[in-house]
Amino acid sequence: MNSEDTERIFCNGVEGASPADNLVTTIHRRGLTSPSCAVSFAGPDRKNEYDDEPATSDQEDFMPSSKPSNLQELRDSGWVSKTVKSELSDNFLKALASGEELFPGIVGYDNTVIPEINIALIAGHDMLFLGEKGQGKSRLMRTLSRFLDAEIPYVDIPAAPFHEDPYHPISRVCREFVAQHAPAEVPIGWWKREDRYVERLAPGTKFADIIGEIDPAKLAGGTSMSAEEALHFGLIPRLHRGIFAMNELPELDELVQVGMFNILEERDVQIRGYPVRFDIDVMILFSANPATYNRSGKVIPQLKDRIGSVIHTHYPQERDLGIEILEQEANIELGGPFPVTVPRFMKEIIEQVSIAARKSKYIDHQSGVSARFSIANYRTMVASARQRGARLGERPAVPRISDLGHLYSSGLGKLELDLMGSHQMSERQILDALLADAIRTVFEEYVDQHGLEEISQIFGQGVRIEVGDMLPSAQYSDRLKRVPPAWDKAFEVNTSSDAAVRASCVEFVLAGLHATDRISRAQSHGQIRYEL
Repeated sequence: MNSEDTERIFCNGVEGASPADNLVTTIHRRGLTSPSCAVSFAGPDRKNEYDDEPATSDQEDFMPSSKPSNLQELRDSGWVSKTVKSELSDNFLKALASGEELFPGIVGYDNTVIPEINIALIAGHDMLFLGEKGQGKSRLMRTLSRFLDAEIPYVDIPAAPFHEDPYHPISRVCREFVAQHAPAEVPIGWWKREDRYVERLAPGTKFADIIGEIDPAKLAGGTSMSAEEALHFGLIPRLHRGIFAMNELPELDELVQVGMFNILEERDVQIRGYPVRFDIDVMILFSANPATYNRSGKVIPQLKDRIGSVIHTHYPQERDLGIEILEQEANIELGGPFPVTVPRFMKEIIEQVSIAARKSKYIDHQSGVSARFSIANYRTMVASARQRGARLGERPAVPRISDLGHLYSSGLGKLELDLMGSHQMSERQILDALLADAIRTVFEEYVDQHGLEEISQIFGQGVRIEVGDMLPSAQYSDRLKRVPPAWDKAFEVNTSSDAAVRASCVEFVLAGLHATDRISRAQSHGQIRYEL
């Protein structure tokens, strides 16, 4: 069984034997790729992450064709030990100098958020990403792991509690093993970049989950509570030489916050009254919503003070950036046997709904409106059009305003209402108002106001037009014969003669007339009737 695919559990089982020799069992790894056992850290002082060390490149730049398998080979290879923050900083600067894309997939932060992250990385700071929901905080944290080395060596012995630095072992088990064996007899394993990042959601997280706890099984075996071997470590110790991220920091229990503060500053904690030295090398990242983070008592001041950099995120500052994000994150294949063509104005309406929600007096601004709101609505719109294409045989299908009648399924539940406001509306009513506001905004950008009153007067003569998400596109020309100016206005939106595109443009014009209070409409289950 491969050492990186297993989790070893050890305890003092043989009287007089060293901890490194007391193998109890080996179990298959679950979750984090690191060993699990109860030892503490009382090793010699490590070099601080700000001390000068020779700069080195990623493992690929200096490793021989076959990776070192023991300590002697590792020394001969020229590998140099670094703290994780030095490693991140060096690799980041190398990427910066080469001109490569630093944060692939991150849109709209080039001149605001990313420069602050760059400086924090170079400074070797632990970071807090502060912003409302759906602003990419977790994605930014995960992206930082790309600046880790592709692989790093560790002492690959069964009793090791985590991935120890071969040059600076900090657990008693590894120190004794290295001291008692020749370098050629110390096995070396390789820890991959993708396994060196772990994140945790704060609600429900206990001290034992991320710091550690006394192991009752070891106490039953006769181990003293004050001994290193009595402890079972949590996520942060196991992420020694890695990156640990805690989402929604204000929701973290105060006792756990104290433990994290001690790790950041003092490098020690107390587990059930027993002080334990943690010489842990780890970068810690946090995320939080400003409303809860700044609320008195939610985050202890000592922990706030020890966070090196606060990175403020934000929503897209331009509609086009929001559209770019929703297209990227929705990741919908528009081709295939049932292709879909999405008009630009329909994408703009979807994103404009989110923009309107963020400005609405009915929405709780402290919570925000996530980018996931736009993404889910976009997917629903495309799915409705694709359903029509499959049932009616339209190739390609083109989304229409009537497809937006299905946004209740994807939009409701994602908006947090301002319950303290003086104007109370249901969530469905608010979504209808936001959609009307978005259509009006986009409509006024696309359609010349000249001639709209003429269309309104025709509807005033008792004309009714019924459209819907399952109405074949070819029938729109017949239904609009009674309102020729509306058909002509559709060409201002898009000059295409394709029947499906024309149907989409016609519905956009009719919805725009309703949004600007020129005609009325009734809507039910994807069917829309326009009249005066």
